[in-house]
Amino acid sequence: MGIRTYRPYTPGTRQAAVSDFSEITKSKPEKSLTKYKHNKKGRNNRGVITSRHRGGGHKRLYRIIDFKRNKYDIPATVTSIEYDPNRNARIALLIYEDGEKRYILAPAGIQVGTEVISGENSPFEIGNALPLYKIPLGTEVHNVELIAGKGGQMVRAAGAAAQVVAKEGNYVTLRLPSKEVRMVRKECYATIGRVGNIEARNIKLGKAGRSRHRGRRPHVRGSVMNPVDHPHGGGEGRAPVGRSGPMTPWGKPALGAKTRNKKKASSRLIVRRRR
Repeated sequence: MGIRTYRPYTPGTRQAAVSDFSEITKSKPEKSLTKYKHNKKGRNNRGVITSRHRGGGHKRLYRIIDFKRNKYDIPATVTSIEYDPNRNARIALLIYEDGEKRYILAPAGIQVGTEVISGENSPFEIGNALPLYKIPLGTEVHNVELIAGKGGQMVRAAGAAAQVVAKEGNYVTLRLPSKEVRMVRKECYATIGRVGNIEARNIKLGKAGRSRHRGRRPHVRGSVMNPVDHPHGGGEGRAPVGRSGPMTPWGKPALGAKTRNKKKASSRLIVRRRR
């Protein structure tokens, strides 16, 4: 697991930094655990663009990931570490003792042949899933549930880890990768360890074409538009924003404005806001 750079043969290779894929042990996914993924191109059910600058890109098969880890007390063996085009983390293929196959997010340090298990009495080893109240203080965890039984929703990106910092009553307090500190119900499951492919943050695309492969289309700056198209538009030459702060194309504050709903019910569970 590392980063590979190129000699500057072209303008694109001059800047590019890509993963060396050294941890990948299998190139084709398990067919029974894949399904067709429709590319929405940023459009809603009426065909209206609701998320700009999306479309194109390479075709992808979706890998069905087991975020719930609900096969309790049945050991499973890691048979391969695979690439997943739908996320920046790697995935691990598990084969359980009863023959069932499932994908999980590959934790850092896991290898082919490692045995993992989920359940209340599982040992404190990387890749094992336990309820939060069973996990010792100071432990790094990932794939954390917000609602018991729903499956992991938090801390799933490459290199991410949350830390168990306190236990009190029916809640366990976690320090999230964003530095937010929040409480989660103690019966919610989490997986021990940090998500693998830690070097993903050092990847540099190097050229516009690699963004297009990912389904990202060009993003035109508002300052080069006309006033009718964007609040930043107009003026002679390179003009400043002309407002009290940067705006979205629809005139709402951008770049740093808080967007979280102040009446959200889960706000009472947040001990300290993210920075």
